[in-house]
Amino acid sequence: MLQHSARVPRQLLPLAIIAVIAAVVLTAAGPTWAVAATSRDQSTKFAGLPRQAQASLRSQLVPRRQQNQEGPLPPASEGTEYSCNEEAECEVKPCDVEKGCRASLDVRIDDVWYDLSGWRKAHPGGEHWIDYYDGRDATEVMHAFHTEKGRGMLKRLPRSRNAAQLEAACPAVTPLTRSFRKLRARLESEGWWKRDMGVEARQLAVWASVMALGVFCARTAHGWPVMLAGVVLLALGNTQAGWLAHDYIHGVDKFSDRLRFMGPLCAGMSPLWWSDKHNKHHALTNEIGVDEDIATDPVLYIKAPDPKNDHWLRRFQHWMLALPFSMLFVIWRVDSVKVLWNELKKKRPRKGARAEALMLVAHWVAVFALVPLKVVPMYILLSGLITAIITTSTHQSEELFEDFNPDFVDNQFRTTRDASVRNPISKWVWGGMQYQLEHHLFPSMPRSKYPALQPILKKFAEVNGVPGGHRISSQLELLKQNWDLYSKVATADPVPGAPAMRGRGHHVTAIPA
Repeated sequence: MLQHSARVPRQLLPLAIIAVIAAVVLTAAGPTWAVAATSRDQSTKFAGLPRQAQASLRSQLVPRRQQNQEGPLPPASEGTEYSCNEEAECEVKPCDVEKGCRASLDVRIDDVWYDLSGWRKAHPGGEHWIDYYDGRDATEVMHAFHTEKGRGMLKRLPRSRNAAQLEAACPAVTPLTRSFRKLRARLESEGWWKRDMGVEARQLAVWASVMALGVFCARTAHGWPVMLAGVVLLALGNTQAGWLAHDYIHGVDKFSDRLRFMGPLCAGMSPLWWSDKHNKHHALTNEIGVDEDIATDPVLYIKAPDPKNDHWLRRFQHWMLALPFSMLFVIWRVDSVKVLWNELKKKRPRKGARAEALMLVAHWVAVFALVPLKVVPMYILLSGLITAIITTSTHQSEELFEDFNPDFVDNQFRTTRDASVRNPISKWVWGGMQYQLEHHLFPSMPRSKYPALQPILKKFAEVNGVPGGHRISSQLELLKQNWDLYSKVATADPVPGAPAMRGRGHHVTAIPA
C-alpha cells in the first residue's frame, strides 16, 4: 500500500524519470509515435465474372495516387463496390454474392457528394463520424478537424451514384455558410494557422514552472499554508496542462502533432477518448442526445427532464454545484482508461492506443512519485472545479437543439458565447477558452491567434446579419447565468416526453438503401 513518506518518493523517483523519458522518446518522432495498424489485404477475387468485367475491375485496382487522375473516383459500376485503406487508396471489388453490395454512405463536402461506404472502417477518427453525416453536408467539420493531408486524401475517394437525388434531399448551403467559407479561405491564405514558436515556448515554460513550484511546495510543506499553496499551484498547472493538450490535439500542424503526448503524459487523459467526445461537442454543439458536454444528468440537469429520467437530487443541484464540478477530472481520467482498455481489447486497436496506455502509466507513476499522496486528490478536485466553471459557462446557458442544425456556422453563433476577461491572471487561467466562439469556428487554429480574430468575427456577424451577433459577457455575468439556469431547472416540473440528453439513435439517412 502506498503511504506518503520521504523514503517512498525517493525510491520511485528514478522509475518515474525513466518512464517519463521513455514516453517522451516514444513520442518524439511526431507523426510516427503511434503504433501502425496492420496493413490491409489488397487482393481481389474475380472468379465467375466475364473476362471483360475482370479486366475493367483490375484496371481500377491501381491506387489512385499511381493513376495520375485528378478529382474523385467515379461511382462504382453495378455489381461492384469500392474498398479503401487508411490512405484513401481505393480499389473496386465485386459485391458479396449472398449479401449484395453495401448501402451507400453519402456525404457532401465542398459541394461534391462522396460515397464513403468503402472508407468507413478505415477512417482514422472512427466509423461513427461518417455514419452521423450520412446524407448531410460535412464541409465545415471536414475542414475544422483535418490536416492538409487528410483534406487532400478526400479528393481520392469515390463520388456518389445518386448525387442529384441527394442534393435535392439535403438542405442547401446558406449564404452565411458561403461567406464563412470565403473567410476561412482568406485566413488560410494569410497564414493564421502558423504557430508563433516564441509564444508556444513561453506557454510551456510558464506551465512547467508552475508545476515544478507546486511539487516543491507540496513536498517540502512544514505547515498548511505551504501545502495549500502547493495544492493551488498543482491544480492550476493541471488545468493548464489540459488547455495546452487541448490546443495541440486540435492542432493540424507538425508542432502540434509532436506535442500530442501532453494529453496522456502531462494531463493524464487519452487523446483517443478526448477526440471522440470533444470533437462531437464541436461539430454538434448543444444538440440534445448527441453532445455529451450537456449530458450531465442525473447529477446536473440543464433542462427539465421526462419524469422517467428525473432524480430527486435535481431539486438541490444549484446548491451542490461545486461537488460535481470538482469531479470533472476524475471522471475524464476514468473515462480515458475505459476507452483505452476497450480499444486495446480489439483485434486491431486504433493508431496510438498502445502508446497512449504507456504514457498514462508513466503519468501516474510520476504523480505518485513526486506528489505526496494526500495532496493528489486535493489538487485534482480543485483543478476539476476550475475547469468545469470555465467549460460550462460559455455553452450551457445558450440555445439547445432537439434536432440536427444543418448550418454549422449558425449553430456555433447560437450556442456559444465569449467571456470578457481583463486581468492577466484570469486570462492565463482561462487558457484561451474565453474566446469560445473563435475556437468553435476555427478549432485547429492556434489559440494565440484568437484575440486578433475576435474583432474579425464581430464584423463578420454584423455584415452577415447574424441574429444576436457576436455575443460576449463578463466572467461574473456568465457565472450568474449558469447559476440562474441550474436554479430554474431545479424548481421546474418534469416534462413528459422531454428528449433524453444522451444516447439518441442514429438519424435516418437522406436516401434509403
